[in-house]
Amino acid sequence: MSATAGSRTGRVRVLIVDDEPGLTELLSAAVADAGWRPYPALDGQTALRLARGCAPHAVVLDGMLPDLDGLQVLRRLRYEMPRLPVLMLTARDAIEHRIDGLEAGADDYVTKPFSVEEVVLRLRGLLRRAGTEQPPPDDSVRVLGDLVLAGESREVQRAGAQIRLTAKEFDLLSLLLDHPRQVLSKAQILDHVWSTSFDGGGNLVEVYISSLRRKIDRGRAPMIHTVRGMGYVVRPVEEGR
Repeated sequence: MSATAGSRTGRVRVLIVDDEPGLTELLSAAVADAGWRPYPALDGQTALRLARGCAPHAVVLDGMLPDLDGLQVLRRLRYEMPRLPVLMLTARDAIEHRIDGLEAGADDYVTKPFSVEEVVLRLRGLLRRAGTEQPPPDDSVRVLGDLVLAGESREVQRAGAQIRLTAKEFDLLSLLLDHPRQVLSKAQILDHVWSTSFDGGGNLVEVYISSLRRKIDRGRAPMIHTVRGMGYVVRPVEEGR
């Protein structure tokens, strides 16, 4: 999901901005289940950079962010993309906070705690009013934290940045994301990714895991972990080792 024109074609793109990784992952999964392409961001600066690159069809925006206030992000988005539908999330139930968001350009709002079903329904309404076409669902999108893998286009992104993988690296990451939080042995990985087992196969897995880590975890908190004597597992950052 790069910022190139190729990433702007096809499916409905939804930018999801919230500083809670677990909630961002939950919303991203719900968006993917609805047949849309999620673009998760954990802070305002990342959200603005990602919005300029992916040209989203709609935004789910938390009102409280660690760097830029949600209203600041909203005003910048509204200035750069005047017709972009924005659904605000807020933990504040006071009417003045809702008014502030609506006056800043929000099209709708949901107060925390909420159900993801409500968010999806409100997004559908915003997209329908905006006249956005709804393509068929893409069942191949996997989301874990700020990591997104799109099987159909074979694209990978983390924190909004595109990551280029070889074919086998992509297949390996796809396998890990098919079994999040589950330890996979070297033998299981060899069987699924290479459809074989052979002497020295364990070393091959180690080499590819090392390469994948350099690309996925470089400069970020690690998501791919080694479980000594057992194998490898991918977990969201907040769940640690």
